[in-house]
Amino acid sequence: MKKIKWLLLLSLLMMQMAVNVPSLYAAGSTTDTLTMVKNSTTIVHNGAKTTAAQPLTFINGVSYIPLKAIAVEFGYKVTYNASSKESIATSSDGVELRFKPNSTTVMKNGVGTALTGPAINQKGSFMIPVKSWSILTGAQLSLVGTTMTLSWSTAPKAPTAAFEVSPTEIYAQQTLVQYKDKSVIPSGSGILNEVWDGRQDVFEEAGTYTITRQVQDYNGTWSDPYSVTIQVKAPNQAPVADFATDKTTYRIGENVLYTDWSTDDENSIVSAKWSGNEKVFFAAGEYPVSLEVTDRHGLTSQVTKNITVSSEVLYTREEYYSLFTPVGEKYSINGASVLNSTVVPFTSVSEPAQMVRSNSPETWTSEGIAYEDQLLGDIRFMFHNMNNTGGPVKMYLLATNYGSVTANVGIGASGLGGPNPQVSATGKMSTARYLTALASNPATSWMTVKPGETKEVLPLISQRALKQSEVISAFADLVTDQRLEFHIVVVKEGKNPITELPNLTYFIERDAHVRGTFNGTNRAIEINETLGNSPQRLVIGDGKLDPYLTGYDGLTGNLEINKGNFGVLYKMKLTHVAPRTLISLNPRGGYYMGAFLVNGKLVTLPASTPTITDNNEAGVLYRTGLTEETVEIQFMIAPGGNLPLAMLFTPLPSVRW
Repeated sequence: MKKIKWLLLLSLLMMQMAVNVPSLYAAGSTTDTLTMVKNSTTIVHNGAKTTAAQPLTFINGVSYIPLKAIAVEFGYKVTYNASSKESIATSSDGVELRFKPNSTTVMKNGVGTALTGPAINQKGSFMIPVKSWSILTGAQLSLVGTTMTLSWSTAPKAPTAAFEVSPTEIYAQQTLVQYKDKSVIPSGSGILNEVWDGRQDVFEEAGTYTITRQVQDYNGTWSDPYSVTIQVKAPNQAPVADFATDKTTYRIGENVLYTDWSTDDENSIVSAKWSGNEKVFFAAGEYPVSLEVTDRHGLTSQVTKNITVSSEVLYTREEYYSLFTPVGEKYSINGASVLNSTVVPFTSVSEPAQMVRSNSPETWTSEGIAYEDQLLGDIRFMFHNMNNTGGPVKMYLLATNYGSVTANVGIGASGLGGPNPQVSATGKMSTARYLTALASNPATSWMTVKPGETKEVLPLISQRALKQSEVISAFADLVTDQRLEFHIVVVKEGKNPITELPNLTYFIERDAHVRGTFNGTNRAIEINETLGNSPQRLVIGDGKLDPYLTGYDGLTGNLEINKGNFGVLYKMKLTHVAPRTLISLNPRGGYYMGAFLVNGKLVTLPASTPTITDNNEAGVLYRTGLTEETVEIQFMIAPGGNLPLAMLFTPLPSVRW
C-alpha cells in the first residue's frame, strides 16, 4: 500500500513539473546538472560530490533540501538577517531571494512569489521546496525513481578587456613601450582573438595617443572596447656639461673658483663627476679639468678645459694651508722643521683630584676584576680596553660600602666611546663627549650606597656588551662623601656582576699599558708671555717638559707612572696670543685623534678625515684675529693616540690679493 502511495505522489509531482517548466530553457544547451537521491545528503554537481546538512526529504508530497546546500551550487551567496528573520540568497547578477520560516511566499527582488510548500526549519537547517527553487532559477526538474535531477544553462559572461602601459614616462623614438595584459575571461577559456587600435611599440612623434583593445574568448564572445590614453614626450636630450672659472690664469697658491654651468632639457642632472678640479695649484703649468654630468635617464656628457697656472707665487703650499685649512681639519707640514721652533716652557699647577686609570691589561682575555681601590672624594675614572675573551662581555664599576654610614655618590661629566673595533675612534669620541659634558656644566646625579651594600655606580659603561675585538673607552667624574671600595669588573654578558664578584679573580698580570690611582690629575697652565710672534711649540705628554703623574697600582701596591698623562685634564690659559696666529696640533709620536675645548667650543681633530697620520701633519685648533687675544684651551689626551703632542703657534702670512 505504501509503495502505491509513493508512486502516485511521484506521478503527481512529475505532472506538476511538466506544467511549470519555463520555455526559456526549451532550446537552451544544458551546462550544469545536479542530482540528488531521496533520503541522501549527497549532491552531485557536474560529477563533483558535496554533502548537504540534511538529506533530500519529502514532506506531504513536497521535496525539500537545505537552502544553503542548493543555493551554493547555483552560485548564490546565502546570508541571514536576524532582525527580519529572513534567509537571503543573492546571485552575482543581482537576483535576491528572501525566505521566511513557515511562509509559503518568497520575495524575489521585492516581488512576492508563491512557493509549492512552506519554507521550514528542520533539525537546525533551513529547508525550501526543490520545485520552487527550480521555478525561481529557471532550472529543469525531473524525477526518475528516487533520483531527482536539476538541469540548467549558465550563459557565459563576456570577457573584459584591460591592459596596462609601462613605463609611466614615454619618450618619442626612445622608449620601448610594454603592454601588460589585465583582461578577465570569466569562462576560463582564454583569449582566442584580440584587436588593437593605436598600439605602437615605439612612438615616433610626441603627442597624446589613445590605445584601444578588444578581446574574444573561445566561446566567441567579444568584450567591450577598453582604452588607455597616454602622453608621449619629445625625445629626451643628453645633458650638456659645461663649467667656467673666475679667471683664465692663476698664480701658484691662488684659489680657483669653479662654477658648474651644465644644463639639461628636463633640468634633471643627477650627478656631476669632477676630475682634476684642485682648489689650488702649487706648480706652474697647464692642468686639464674635466666634468661629466649624468641625467636621470643615464645619458651623459663630458667637457674638459685647461687651467693655466703662471710661475708667480701668491702663497706657498704651507702658507696657503695655514691660512685656509678649516678649524678641525688637518694639513701637511714639514715635520722636521717643527723642531726648529722655540719651545715654550710652562709650569702646571695640580688641582686636588684623584684619577683611576684602568688600561692594563688593555686586552681582556678572561672574566675578572680589572682594578680595585678604596677611595674618597673627587675621582675621575678612565677606561680603555679591548675584548679578546672569545664572546660578549660587559664592564661594570661597583662600589662597596664597608663603613657604618650611608655613602652619597655623585656622577658629573662623563663620556663614552664605543664599543667599536677602531681603537683611536673610541678614544676620540670618549674625549669629545666628556669635554662636551664638561662644557655644559651638568648637574650632579646622586645615588646612595648603604652600609654593607655593593652597588653599580656607573651604568654608562655597561649599557652595551663588547663583542669580540671591540674596544671601549670612557671618562667619568665621580664624588663620594664616604670611603668606598671600587671594583672594575668584567663578566660575560648576562651575568650579574654583584653576585659574581666573590668568585672572580684579579687581573694581576698586566701588559705595557698603565693602571693605577693618581692624585692631582687636573693641571692648570697659565702662560703670560706673548705667543705667536715667531714659530713656537708647547710640548704635552713627553714626561719631561710635561712630567708624568706618579701613583700606585691598587692591586699590587707598586709604584706606578702615568705614562702619557692619559686621563689628565689640562686647563690652559694663554693670556697673550699675538694677532693673526695659527694654533695647531702636531702629534710627534704618530697618528692621533682627539678633542679640545677652545674658548668653550668643541674642536675634534680631525673633523672629517679618519686620523692625523704622523708628524708631517697638523690639525687646526684656532686662529686669532687682527688683535691680540686670550685663548683658553681644555683637553685630555685621547686614549689610543701617540705621544708626545706639540701645540704649535705660528704667525700667519699676510693676506695677499
